[in-house]
Amino acid sequence: MSESITRRKSRRAFLKMTALGSLAGASVALGADNQKIMRQATEQELKERYPNSQKIKTICTHCSVGCGIVAEVVDGVWVRQEVAQDHPISQGGHCCKGADLIDRARSETRLRYPLVKEGGKWVRTKYDDAMDKIAAQLQKIREESGPDAVMFLGSAKCSNEQSYYIRKFAAFFGTNNIDHCARV
Repeated sequence: MSESITRRKSRRAFLKMTALGSLAGASVALGADNQKIMRQATEQELKERYPNSQKIKTICTHCSVGCGIVAEVVDGVWVRQEVAQDHPISQGGHCCKGADLIDRARSETRLRYPLVKEGGKWVRTKYDDAMDKIAAQLQKIREESGPDAVMFLGSAKCSNEQSYYIRKFAAFFGTNNIDHCARV
């Protein structure tokens, strides 16, 4: 990076911080009754971001490793997470996917129920109806093109037992076409 670009970036950051500091200082100085606006933080507030939260030890569900998470819950809402330092598998560590698990769980785009496309739009459906539709489509493909027209794909999220069930299902379906998403 050239010296002028570095200088420009550091100057820009300095100006931003100066403006932010000036604004904060002015708001405090011009406040009519600062005692109502600001107060000293309590010891617990300094120590914890959500002092009344419930801490629940759980595991990360992103993959089958099962790293430890301490989820903080306030009024039934997952608000924060920390790595479980004493967890025997992860031993206080996390991958980047597990560290972002809370954002996946709280995402507005997360699929929360089965959908079916009707008339070009996604419409909510019942689980039983969705499973019946999938089963009928699989049976149709198998009858028309044979069992090898289908491939079953496992996942790193599956446990050994779940992977066993996927493999057994593929065998009963009549195909050896099975793989794992790590190869994709």
